[in-house]
Amino acid sequence: MPGGRTHFVETCGLPISTYFSAMKLIWLMENVDAVKEGIKKKDVLFGTVDSWLIWNLTGGVKGGLHVTDVSNASRTMLMNLKTLEWDKPTLETLKIPAEILPKIISNSEIIGKITEGWPLVGFPIAGCLGDQHAAMVGQACKKGEAKSTYGTGAFILRNTGEEVVHSTHGLLTTLAFKLGSKAPANYALEGSIAIAGAAVQWLRDSLGVIKSAGEIEELASQVDTTGGVYFVPAFNGLFAPWWRDDARGVCIGITRFTSKAHIARAVLESMCFQVKDVLDSMHKDAAGSEEGEFLLRVDGGATVNNLLVQIQV
Repeated sequence: MPGGRTHFVETCGLPISTYFSAMKLIWLMENVDAVKEGIKKKDVLFGTVDSWLIWNLTGGVKGGLHVTDVSNASRTMLMNLKTLEWDKPTLETLKIPAEILPKIISNSEIIGKITEGWPLVGFPIAGCLGDQHAAMVGQACKKGEAKSTYGTGAFILRNTGEEVVHSTHGLLTTLAFKLGSKAPANYALEGSIAIAGAAVQWLRDSLGVIKSAGEIEELASQVDTTGGVYFVPAFNGLFAPWWRDDARGVCIGITRFTSKAHIARAVLESMCFQVKDVLDSMHKDAAGSEEGEFLLRVDGGATVNNLLVQIQV
């Protein structure tokens, strides 16, 4: 494809990747007969999880609403970040019919009402917001502020205000939130990390080093350093800012004196090093437009680990 993996970046802020909905949809259209036939018969709709939930809650096959919000739409690789509409040239290039896609709405408006068959019949559905974008709103991140969510993976978003900032250092450009149909859109730079807390799960489930995820803090606290051990949890490649599908995990620096405590601490450090790589890229992308350090808010299940957060600082 002309332009390679960055062909659509100027429009949607995302590189071509199977991580995003567009590539999954194309695969379905090319490989699943039921989808092919459904499109021909105009009997297929495509959306994100929020689309499916709202469609069912508002009636399903009996007149359900087919919508998605701007934050979820921004993760499909199909939405124009400036117009906040499905991008026609992108759809034409990828041969995706616009009629199967949901209507794009803001994050805060009356969408519809819950129909019979569900609790709270008649109650309005008045908001919809994507996972990491919701965390940014929940953390009240203003322009220049960032949040890092530590879960199975780690996701760092930095609010860039009403400006669409295209990264030159391996990050994604995304919509942060639009709190009302007439409200201005806020945008963000995002760094997605595939393996964070999942590395702790690997220590528990695959190696049996710990019996529960909560044990890793006590184990890692038994040593002051990793003793020169470094761990890279590239189990299925590396996401931002490297985007290397071919990368694989590695643990180096092991000596005769390396203990499971050193490895446990190296696993925690690996999460923090990956976040630091993303934060460094954010600093570089913001160079010249913002000054000084910026506030990083943290959330997610792994933040109950005090040692992890101390290492990050």
